[in-house]
Amino acid sequence: MRSDHSHSMKLVILGRDGTLNRYRHDHVKSIEELEPLPGALEAVARLNQAGWHTVMATNQAGIGRGLLDMASLNAIHIRLNQLLVEKGGRLDAAFFCPHTPEEGCSCRKPLPGLLLQIGERFGVQLASVHMVGASLGDLQTAQAAGCMPHLIRSDRLGPLDDAQLAELVAQVPGTKVHASLSAFAEQLIQQERRAKADARGEAQALNTGPGDLT
Repeated sequence: MRSDHSHSMKLVILGRDGTLNRYRHDHVKSIEELEPLPGALEAVARLNQAGWHTVMATNQAGIGRGLLDMASLNAIHIRLNQLLVEKGGRLDAAFFCPHTPEEGCSCRKPLPGLLLQIGERFGVQLASVHMVGASLGDLQTAQAAGCMPHLIRSDRLGPLDDAQLAELVAQVPGTKVHASLSAFAEQLIQQERRAKADARGEAQALNTGPGDLT
């Protein structure tokens, strides 16, 4: 049944702007302004091919501010998925908050509303979910929802030196920092391979009794 599937589902939640595509202070308002970051779409495809489901969680206050409408946002996300399919990847879903900060909703990051919706939709325990973003707000969202926080060093952070980055990361204990989404994907896949190899080694050791040694 669904509960059995959910416990085994491997899920990564991704921010959008600064994680998958280049961040724009004036919002991505059309498909022409959607500029995937180098290697980001390939990283999603690698995760998918390794059995990881990927879901996007993004604040889109541009809707609340009247800078773009729902049709435009849908077109942007359809285009993003088309580009992903060309690389062999896909997003299982896109969750977004259309509200401005002034509206006081519960779904705008860094509040955990979007992630709680994702956990409910896919029936997963959020403690087992990796949340990857490009801002302090993304890390705080992961913390509030109980996910594992990861930070991508993209241009969204601005020109931070190592000390400033360390100060930012220290605000959310347990954060792991990656040079890019590709670096995150590589680390996660390798980590899983090592864990499986260790588990096989332990199983082999348990199955090998003293009488089996020659």
